Amino acid sequence: NLSGPDPDGLAFERKLYVIRKRAEHAIRYSDLRAGDRFYVASLSCRTLVYKGMLLPEQVATFYPDLNEPDVVTALALVHSRFSTNTFPSWERAHPYRYLIHNGEINTLRGNINWMYARQSVLESDLFGDDLKKIMPIISPDGSDSAMFDEALEFLSLTGRSLPHAMMMMIPEPWQNHTTMPDDKRAFYEYHATMMEPWDGPASIAFTDGSMVGAVLDRNGLRPSRYYVTKDDLVILASEVGVLDIPPDRVVKKHRLEPGRMLLIDTVEGRIIADEELKQRMAREHPYREWLDRYLVTLDELPDPPPPPLPDHRTLVKRQLAFGYTFETLRVVVGPMSKNAIEAIGAMGNDTPLAVLSDQPQLLYNYFKQLFAQVTNPPIDAIREELVTA
Repeated sequence: NLSGPDPDGLAFERKLYVIRKRAEHAIRYSDLRAGDRFYVASLSCRTLVYKGMLLPEQVATFYPDLNEPDVVTALALVHSRFSTNTFPSWERAHPYRYLIHNGEINTLRGNINWMYARQSVLESDLFGDDLKKIMPIISPDGSDSAMFDEALEFLSLTGRSLPHAMMMMIPEPWQNHTTMPDDKRAFYEYHATMMEPWDGPASIAFTDGSMVGAVLDRNGLRPSRYYVTKDDLVILASEVGVLDIPPDRVVKKHRLEPGRMLLIDTVEGRIIADEELKQRMAREHPYREWLDRYLVTLDELPDPPPPPLPDHRTLVKRQLAFGYTFETLRVVVGPMSKNAIEAIGAMGNDTPLAVLSDQPQLLYNYFKQLFAQVTNPPIDAIREELVTA
């Protein structure tokens, strides 16, 4: 039954989305053997997903229909990568339904918790009673790319264009950007009240079947370069030389800049630059007017009653229970409370690794950082204040 509102022509796509989510939840949370491995790679009237734990040269053999001359497309997303944050598995291979992703989402745990917290208050005229059938929106056992894809899918099917949803999830650093136009700043400020950034070093290409584009994280920590040829072919990749393009065919070569977006609209038949695209999104609604009318800041709220004073008679016992030492109080806590500054005291760790120690160890001492945390480049929060707001 496709009756109901369909302002964007996606009613059938939404029904397919609901069917897929219901099947996934019914099987994943059933007693079926290996039900948690159930995964629908592609169920869409606009796109088709081919994925597998394959080397690039094996794809055409594994999917012979890709060799058929009748298989024609105006756009394609292709990605081959190693698994870094999760154990490799077929369902975690790229591409996903809406995107391919080179990088890591470092804020993932917070993003997951906020997505779950928002579910109880979500409403949608486009989905109506079907909205409760798709919960939870993101799968708890997916990779960071899979969860980003599921959140992006939900935002785009609830009435937002794909670039609009991407601007919500990967915003520019707008808080300290004094030269940013006010309408664009209002767009980001408005959406910051309903969606926190999915932040981290990331280059993401995305498509809904008619639009295809790419966005780079605000720090520009992943490479993305693109060519435009004389016959209107656009090639974007993480490095140059992915395809052999004769230099005389190239009319433009450039890199995707930090926080910027590149979009190709096959319906309009043109490339839409970052400035034009975001100006269009920012002026779509009166975001500044809405903020001025409805946004309430903490400064406008009445002061809370003073908290009860701590019991000084038990102070030492509580400090001992939480591992405070005299040195911690003198070097770290004292200056922090006196001068209102960040903790700057550090003596290093002169104890052996847990696996090499002769002393009993807590279980979590045996575990260290994720691969993505170790390989992320350091950020100077003072000198790079513009992008660390």
